[in-house]
Amino acid sequence: MTIESAGTYTLGDRTVRRIGYGAMQLAGANVWGPPADRAGAVALLREAVALGINHIDTCDYYGPHVVNEIIREALAPYPEDLTIVTKIGFFRGENGSWDEAYSDADLEKAVHDNLRNLGKDVIDVVNLRLLGDGEVRPAEASIEREWTVLARLREQGLVRHLGISNATMAQVREAQAIAPVVCVQNMYNLRMRADDAMIDELAAEGIAFTPFFPLGGFSPLQSSILSDVAAELGHTPVQVALAWLLRRSPNILLIPGSPRIDWVGENLLAGDVDLTPAALEKLDGIAAAETV
Repeated sequence: MTIESAGTYTLGDRTVRRIGYGAMQLAGANVWGPPADRAGAVALLREAVALGINHIDTCDYYGPHVVNEIIREALAPYPEDLTIVTKIGFFRGENGSWDEAYSDADLEKAVHDNLRNLGKDVIDVVNLRLLGDGEVRPAEASIEREWTVLARLREQGLVRHLGISNATMAQVREAQAIAPVVCVQNMYNLRMRADDAMIDELAAEGIAFTPFFPLGGFSPLQSSILSDVAAELGHTPVQVALAWLLRRSPNILLIPGSPRIDWVGENLLAGDVDLTPAALEKLDGIAAAETV
């Protein structure tokens, strides 16, 4: 497993390896409650860091609170090079619902909850997770008030850097006029490619793009083209799909999640996949050839 072959990128003043880890699956079913094997989750995180992962994506509403508490148990005191990215903008109802939380008080509370449950004095990166269309697609709306709250928390030293999730380019621009944006986290993968132009624009400005659902999310990627290319290259479809993202643009950071350490190790091999020109041509055509 050679995570170094995937290279690094910067999040503000933090240098991270381009393959990280998304911690959502460390919670129980439906991202609610504790995992069936808490000790196993702790061991997984420790092994992931030992393998070279230094970028972990989390959220205090995973559980809620459970995943951040597991991260603290597993990794605190944290390695100096470990960057933890969280997101705010929602809370979990008593029935497991995902409820928006964008008031000034909600946003401030979310930052403090993350600090407490992670056991940190400052959060490396906080992403403002926007509601969008109510699903997983961005929708235009002003974020001036919300971003101003986060900018104030950054000035207070509670947050090192700020990012946006589920955002449009206009919202990125609005935010940048108030405080710097170091990353954008939107849905993007071999099939879902609405953000092609955004990725290129962000790359030109040195802003990271972190795809959520890089492997399809709740509807895992099922593509005969992807399967055929993977077979030809001697890798798994997951490794090839992640390799395509790494190849797509140097500012793309990956945060695939898995509850199993052997799968985490397999994901790291994406950096070693040699995508031939013929393979790239086939993969590039998936979005047009198949119905989303």
